Amino acid sequence: MNRTTLPLLAVTMGDACGIGPEIIARACGALLPAPCVVVGSVDAMRRAVRACALDLPVLRLDAPEAARAAPRHSVPVWEPPGLPTGLAALPMGSVQADAGRAAIACIEAAADLALQRRASAVVTAPVHKQALAAAGSPFPGHTEMLQALVHRAGQMPGVRANSALPEVRMMLANDELRVVLVTIHVSLKRAIEMLSTDGIATTIRLAHEAGRRFGLAAPRVAVAGLNPHAGEGGLFGDEESRLIEPAIARARAQGIDARGPFAPDTVFMRARHASGHPGEFDLVVAMTHDHGLIPVKYLGVERGVNVTLGLPIVRTSPDHGTAFDIAGRGVADPASLQAALSMACELVAHELGRGLGGGR
Repeated sequence: MNRTTLPLLAVTMGDACGIGPEIIARACGALLPAPCVVVGSVDAMRRAVRACALDLPVLRLDAPEAARAAPRHSVPVWEPPGLPTGLAALPMGSVQADAGRAAIACIEAAADLALQRRASAVVTAPVHKQALAAAGSPFPGHTEMLQALVHRAGQMPGVRANSALPEVRMMLANDELRVVLVTIHVSLKRAIEMLSTDGIATTIRLAHEAGRRFGLAAPRVAVAGLNPHAGEGGLFGDEESRLIEPAIARARAQGIDARGPFAPDTVFMRARHASGHPGEFDLVVAMTHDHGLIPVKYLGVERGVNVTLGLPIVRTSPDHGTAFDIAGRGVADPASLQAALSMACELVAHELGRGLGGGR
């Protein structure tokens, strides 16, 4: 397929003091599924290329769209407005406010490109939550930041200015398991307090819509319980009967194939698609962050992809953090980023109703 017809992926640099630039450099040195523009710092990317001992030119672009004409096995970089200077001089593996400011500038710029349809999807390299906080960000991570950016841009259907934030959810997926979370970056105590029938029902709906975006006509959604044995008929808690079962009933009344609540210690095994073991379900809804993410990450962090549901743009990211302990050594594995790039293309292809051919 002609490169001009392939999606353009806006890839944010992530934290300049982490492994984000290095995994991007390694991915650019391999076969990419579509043209990519790195939204970040030219100097920071050149430092990453040197750390990885790669023979790759780092190109400074005047416009993001110029990445389509970039040579294969190069690193095309567009520096967004407001990017701090001196990022390549920051010490690797450390929390730096300027790295947080740079990460924010890159995320905002990439989201704008996607909202303006100048990019087909956003793929984000890891950020450090403490660096974001040091930069003054009120958001603990990408999901909450993109939620606010989309709301501010007024691009969410049905959302009016000054109305409530749109509902978004985190999905972690690989080729064997897809999990959607009701609650994410809060304490476990707070997560349990936040559970509601409305919130669970919304998550089931977004999981269903995610399955449709992956090309499934009638996604099978399993809903995990909160308590051991899904409450064991109320012996170990009443959240299942009081909150989760009504949400499932509401979803089923809307034509969604939602089932459960199932015991959290077995539902992920039942849903897993493995060789010789077709899964019973296409997606699993989990009540809390660790309930849902431990099973996916156990299957291999290098294969997992984080997808933000509920946005009018496609956003994926690797299933790992900034790895400050190995940053700057050039040894970071780009596999999860490569999976995120491929999944972004898959989602864009399903949205366009056509397949994507060829590679970069």
